[in-house]
Amino acid sequence: MNKLQHSIVHRLPQSYRWGVGNLPEPRLTDVLAAEDDLIGLNLLSHQGAQAWDIMQMLKEALAEIQLDCAVVEWEGEPCLFVARNDECTATCRLKNFGVGIAETFKDMPA
Repeated sequence: MNKLQHSIVHRLPQSYRWGVGNLPEPRLTDVLAAEDDLIGLNLLSHQGAQAWDIMQMLKEALAEIQLDCAVVEWEGEPCLFVARNDECTATCRLKNFGVGIAETFKDMPA
């Protein structure tokens, strides 16, 4: 069975950009969207070494369609970073592999 079918990713709430040492750094919230903006995806479904393995599989799935991305440690967890302009392409590709995309519910009454 495909391990990706049981994977769920969540979009990190901030925008990022490549910083020193090719590591992502958060963008200021009052800065307008820029061409070099990144989005980050982290796994909700796996942890530890298995999370790293799954993230590498996600990266390979995106590389197959020549989509630039990187898996780096962010706040102790592996995260996949892609250009904001490629977000729709990346999530569509991941959905085609059976990856669940968790979404935040906004303005929902309690």
